[in-house]
Amino acid sequence: MAEAHQAVGFQFTVTPDGIDLHLSREVLKHIYLSGVTSWIKRAIRFKNGILTGVYPASPSSWLIAVIAIMSTMYARIDPSLGMIDTIKRTLPVSDYMTVQTQTVLSAILFATGLWLSLILMLRYILKALLSYHAWIFESHGKMSFCTKLWLSLVKMFSGRRPLLYSFQASLPRLPVPSVDDTITRYLESVRPLLDDEQYNQMEVVANDFKRDEAPKLQKYLILKSWWATNYVSDWWEEYIYLRGRSPIMVNSNFYAMDLLYMIPTHRQAARAGNVVHAMLQYRRKLERGEHAPLRALGVVPMCSYQMERMFNTTRIPGIETDFVQHLSDRKHLVVYHKGRFFKVWLYYGGRHLWPSELETQFQRILDDTTVPQPGELKLAALTAGNRVPWARSRLKYFSQGVNKASLEAIETSAFFLTLDDEAHGYDPDKLRSLDLYAKSLLHGKCYDRWFDKSFTLIAYKNGKLGVNAEHSWADAPIVGHMWEYVLATDCFHLGYTEEGHCKGDINKGLPPTAKLQWDIPLECQEVIEDSYMVAKEIADDVDFHGCLFDEFGKGLIKKSRTSPDAFIQLALQLAQFRDKGEFCLTYEASMTRMFREGRTETVRSCTIESTAFVRAIMTNPPSGELDLFRKAADKHQNMYRLAMTGAGIDRHLFCLYIMSKYLNIDSPFLKQVLSEPWRLSTSQTPQQQLNMVDINKFPRYVGAGGGFGPVADDGYGVSYIIVGENLITFHISSKFSSPETDSYRFGQNIRQAMLDIRALFDQNDKKEM
Repeated sequence: MAEAHQAVGFQFTVTPDGIDLHLSREVLKHIYLSGVTSWIKRAIRFKNGILTGVYPASPSSWLIAVIAIMSTMYARIDPSLGMIDTIKRTLPVSDYMTVQTQTVLSAILFATGLWLSLILMLRYILKALLSYHAWIFESHGKMSFCTKLWLSLVKMFSGRRPLLYSFQASLPRLPVPSVDDTITRYLESVRPLLDDEQYNQMEVVANDFKRDEAPKLQKYLILKSWWATNYVSDWWEEYIYLRGRSPIMVNSNFYAMDLLYMIPTHRQAARAGNVVHAMLQYRRKLERGEHAPLRALGVVPMCSYQMERMFNTTRIPGIETDFVQHLSDRKHLVVYHKGRFFKVWLYYGGRHLWPSELETQFQRILDDTTVPQPGELKLAALTAGNRVPWARSRLKYFSQGVNKASLEAIETSAFFLTLDDEAHGYDPDKLRSLDLYAKSLLHGKCYDRWFDKSFTLIAYKNGKLGVNAEHSWADAPIVGHMWEYVLATDCFHLGYTEEGHCKGDINKGLPPTAKLQWDIPLECQEVIEDSYMVAKEIADDVDFHGCLFDEFGKGLIKKSRTSPDAFIQLALQLAQFRDKGEFCLTYEASMTRMFREGRTETVRSCTIESTAFVRAIMTNPPSGELDLFRKAADKHQNMYRLAMTGAGIDRHLFCLYIMSKYLNIDSPFLKQVLSEPWRLSTSQTPQQQLNMVDINKFPRYVGAGGGFGPVADDGYGVSYIIVGENLITFHISSKFSSPETDSYRFGQNIRQAMLDIRALFDQNDKKEM
């Protein structure tokens, strides 16, 4: 077999005449190329590390500083005010260190110190500039002179051609809001949800907290904010995600869909080959830090910290808490197909496998007819069930032998790929096709995704794709950045042949894929089955509805001088009131990535202004709704901006609660706040952040966004994506077990609410004509 011969670098035979040594030139060539590639990668990382480390200066500026100092010395001018002579006196005198050498070296050391001081000064100036947030509160299209001046200064101090992590050291820290401001905003947020008696009680409890427990907790929290890079993010990751002992499938993980209308090829192996290759390209640029940092207004940098753990990352289960394991430069992928796990090498001869080569490897797996080993079929259900049984099973059954080796192959892989044996995707001719597609991405069969991996890529047999992502390591926009890059690369750069195969020659000399081996005892198989039943009960209870709203989009909304997000959030409040006849605590995720290691903050979308608008539009005859709508939209925008600039409510209260636990301080107020259910949880999926696709030129190459499971047992989860000018896609989830919710009904309520709000503007336009 050719593969077997190529797998051996050399062979030797002992004969009466001595040792007969045979070398394989092909394998030695691959070893050499692999070594060269490895050293090139190290050199590029080292170079980019230096560029990032001295940003916003450049290495060449050091040479300029040295030449400038040396020039002044030859002109008999001492710009150091005697410091060069001081450095010179501290240097030892020897045969190898002449007086002239001492002088030159002293000048170089002084120039280097001056250069490093200038870098630090530039960084602190840039950090001070980035701490200015008044620009975000200005009306759209209206920019004050101060903001224009500020933008010019930010551009000037930002340097040229920044790398992904160039701005990290210059990003400001997330500020700790004052207790008074947080309590005031909290009481304002719950006022429309409580009657007078309930509100008065809450006001008393809140003021007691502000007077008694809050001052001590706040002092410790401020101390943490001085010491830690971000006073929220580490606790948020640990206590919201990693310490949770319930299943992460549906409850935590989220999904992202493929292109809505297009399938570039119906060949499953080919589509997977192109996309995996595009992901490897993205990973290479990510590891080298070569992606351009994301910047608001094209100027204000966003934190890139979360992107570090996108690949080669796994959530490892523990008895009391999980932890995130991140490795570097993993060279293999694990593929699941019909109950079998396969290990696929991603490198050949020191380079990434080409798409055609990946297609060949995946096709071999699809053609493999072996049956799963005992316990292998539903093995991944362990990652879908409760965390404690999975952690105990991992220690007991997967800590040695073939099970340990196979589990390590999965947990150390670049990411996980499922070659699904079902066909999914949006089909306008099939009822609920988008709903079934979403459910498949969110939970699948409960055993055909490895929910602990940073993400699982799912390739369906009809060529459609999707991603299921674990939530602890990063938030949805981070996965969205990568996913948009991958889809654009797949369709517009790599492409396919007329027959639907990946482009490029087929390499028949690739080593075969390795089937992972397992020895799973009956006792462990019972644990697997129990985890599967827990997960299946959760999955069967998920009611999903995908709603494509194409009557109008952000183009028409912007013409009415309203924020599209505020427009949609008010429509959701109207839909919620029609659905249940009451208002509820509403969660909208907002990012805080203008601060170092920032993640998210909550915008409490149910406000006094929004409820006033909803009640007005529900009256018969309605009156004054448009003015109330504008007030509610302005209020929402202001709250969103406050959340983005570190003046939100919920992360501050969350950290005060964690601090109270550390200090053994009992707070009835914080207990009540942290136990309040979010019966309407919403999130907007960013679109086209990489600007790789012109929607006007390619209107069918649009993403479908993604979604998540319901947060409350009797509530809704709503994710939405604003695509282009004329399409908004809603992903709505709830639970069948709740008699109060129905995802399809809520989708219809959203559609009607959007149309009703638009009618207000149409009526107003007619009056003005």
